[in-house]
Amino acid sequence: MDYRQLGASGLKVPALSFGAGTFGGQGPLFSAWGDTRVEEARRLIDICLEAGVTLFDTADVYSNGASEETLGEALQGRRDEALISTKIGLPMGDGPLDAGNSRLRLVRGVEAALKRLRTDRIDLLQLHAFDAFTPVEETLSALDDLVRAGKILYVGASNFSGWHLMKSLAAADRHGWPRYIVHQAYYSLVGRDYEWELMPLGLDQGVGAMVWSPLGWGRLTGKIRRGQPLPKVSRLHETADIGPPVDDELLYGVVDILDEIAAETGRTIPQIAINWLLQRPTVSSVIIGARNEGQLRDNLGAVGWSLSAEQIARLDAASAVTPAYPYYPYWRNAGFSAVNPPPVTIPAEAA
Repeated sequence: MDYRQLGASGLKVPALSFGAGTFGGQGPLFSAWGDTRVEEARRLIDICLEAGVTLFDTADVYSNGASEETLGEALQGRRDEALISTKIGLPMGDGPLDAGNSRLRLVRGVEAALKRLRTDRIDLLQLHAFDAFTPVEETLSALDDLVRAGKILYVGASNFSGWHLMKSLAAADRHGWPRYIVHQAYYSLVGRDYEWELMPLGLDQGVGAMVWSPLGWGRLTGKIRRGQPLPKVSRLHETADIGPPVDDELLYGVVDILDEIAAETGRTIPQIAINWLLQRPTVSSVIIGARNEGQLRDNLGAVGWSLSAEQIARLDAASAVTPAYPYYPYWRNAGFSAVNPPPVTIPAEAA
């Protein structure tokens, strides 16, 4: 397993991390993801640790805390072999104090997560969303107190816009509070918006990326193809309306190239899609999920080899779309890109 620095920090994380969103299986959304119980969770964690996957990511909102509880119980006796990442900030109830990143919510939420996870510390705490109602100074000051108390070790963000993240980093620098070292963001061959602003920001500010849904909300498994119905077992049956939207023709064009490269390399489509991500700027770790041992072992096969430059170029071309303003001039116009080049190139025919 390749280990990488997580942003501008001393923390090294595996190139692949494990997402425990399938643990617990409560509620309409998360039961569609999976319903892994403790015994099976232990087996999946065994496989991860054997492969060098030491970072496990969850959130308080996953199955209303049941994911954290399952992960915490499954890690008993080997807590120090693992890094635990969890997220906080999305609603955990209907009350006025059940959501957001206020001091009260963070302190209460961290204490509750520590109990569910059966641990004395959270290695990485990420804010699950930007809270527009709470001053960033209040949030960062509370995180600073929790770091000083040893209850969390590193802090990050998830699903922030560029200005959300930059405003938070500037406030942290101004007051000497902990900086976000990671941004957990959606990024895939059928969802490259991350490249437009968040990737340049990450390069400039030393913020690494933990990538969620690297297979495009289950679209890049090899089971979804042009002219064919959705497979009988697919999260898209129940959750497509809340997942990242994808144009059908873009998806089918990407899958066509993935099929070609699978034939050339003997690798599976998910392995190729994940390997492509691992070669992108700022990506520190790609979060893989699995409902069962077979899916996990297949995803683990995404490391230990590399796509060729020519294969990457074909995937780049198939997956490219024209960015929205104000980003597209820098991708299409030589004058703009001469003074502010994008971190990755876009093929001329897709511009």
